[in-house]
Amino acid sequence: MIEFKNSVNEPPYLILKKKYEEAKSLKQDFIEAISISSYLPKKNEVDSRYVNLKTVDGHDFVFYTNYNSPKSIQFNEHNQVSVIIFWSKTNTQIRIKAHIKKLSDSQSDKHYKSRNKNKNALAISSNQSMEIRSYVDIYNNYKEALNSNNLGVRPSYWGGFSFKPYYFEFWTGDENRINKREAFLKEAEIWRRSILQP
Repeated sequence: MIEFKNSVNEPPYLILKKKYEEAKSLKQDFIEAISISSYLPKKNEVDSRYVNLKTVDGHDFVFYTNYNSPKSIQFNEHNQVSVIIFWSKTNTQIRIKAHIKKLSDSQSDKHYKSRNKNKNALAISSNQSMEIRSYVDIYNNYKEALNSNNLGVRPSYWGGFSFKPYYFEFWTGDENRINKREAFLKEAEIWRRSILQP
């Protein structure tokens, strides 16, 4: 599930919350899964992956990860990202363009302390995306971390990111492919609305 906090009374955020509640009422699977794409200038390469969106806090969308992971390096190198949300139960796609930054240490600490020890043991034990010899190494590292006394202390290489959208597009599928597309672009702190052809 996604937690909405400090909601803002702005059109794209109100539409997002409404569409989320519709999908939630239909028991959408993996409702918190979002695809986020980043860019690495030195390789001139775009990369995408799914992450779990935890919170929409005011204007900011928040998720957590390993700061040594490829995606974190890409976010730090180039702070513009593209995001896709798809909720099949309502045939809704939401496209977002945003700028991304690290959360403060205090925000990451607070979230880390709220998590269960199994998740924290994995965060401590995993060198995310690094090559391994076998899954035995992962299980051994995980078991060792699970017995640690430091599961409530956030490691410096783990924490949150927040991204602030400047563009939303809400796509709703139609059986005749006359799909509805409503876009919002933020210019000079004002959201400009447009309707796009299918």
